[in-house]
Amino acid sequence: MFRRPVLLLVLFLLVLAGAGLLAVGAFPPAASPTTVERVLSNDRFQTR
Repeated sequence: MFRRPVLLLVLFLLVLAGAGLLAVGAFPPAASPTTVERVLSNDRFQTR
């Protein structure tokens, strides 16, 4: 039917990936509201 079915398949996958990226860009997932806490070592703040 088609001369290059592999090329058609690659083109279809690229279009599908582009549509997926557009959908994620238009409707981004919700960010988690948890705060990030990191303990800093005290040796950074000591005088020499």
